[in-house]
Amino acid sequence: MKAIAHTRYVRVTPQKARRIMNEVRGMEANKALDLLKFAPQKPALPIRKTLVSALANAEQAARNAGTSFNSDEMYVVEAYVNDGPTMKRFRARAQGRGARILKRTSHLTIVVGDAEDKKELAAPYLPSQRRPQADRISASAAKKAAAEAVTKKAAKPVETPEESTPKTDSAAKKAPAKKSAATKSTTKSSTSKSATSKAATTKSAKAKSSSSKSTATKSATAKKPAAKSTEKGAE
Repeated sequence: MKAIAHTRYVRVTPQKARRIMNEVRGMEANKALDLLKFAPQKPALPIRKTLVSALANAEQAARNAGTSFNSDEMYVVEAYVNDGPTMKRFRARAQGRGARILKRTSHLTIVVGDAEDKKELAAPYLPSQRRPQADRISASAAKKAAAEAVTKKAAKPVETPEESTPKTDSAAKKAPAKKSAATKSTTKSSTSKSATSKAATTKSAKAKSSSSKSTATKSATAKKPAAKSTEKGAE
């Protein structure tokens, strides 16, 4: 027969209380009472009070059920500590600052029961409650087969329809033709530009040569009358 007792808002940090709870868990109730009685730690006193209350609750439940009760046959089946609310305080420090102080609290819980309750807690899944080994093997094989099917589907390449492939090929073939036409136009334009530049240079050279010839003839004609005038003066 199980019985439970709670002690809430104990002014002890949960970390310190768990150290004592771990020592008591699974022990006989009377041995746990003796251990807690002589333990020097501060959480031992509230934990012992909680254990005494759990034993009293078990005795009362046995009386109500009309069954016998023996404290020597009781065990500490469960024992755990939960965090309670934390009180926040401040302490004055240097240079006008304040340091925060955390005053933690704990909630204690102890469950006592007989040897049968202890066995149930130690082995909650009995062999009779488990599935047969053949069912477990078949379930694992089914999971493996499903995983393999998924991997095969992911590994297969995506097939495209036959109608779409020729279009893409023709488009790919037509693209270089466009590029070649563009290159031809660029070459034609470059050749035409070069021809025009050459023609312009030849024209300029011809003009320069003609201008130089005209200046030479003009100078020659200007010198001949001067010579004739000098001959007349000598006569």
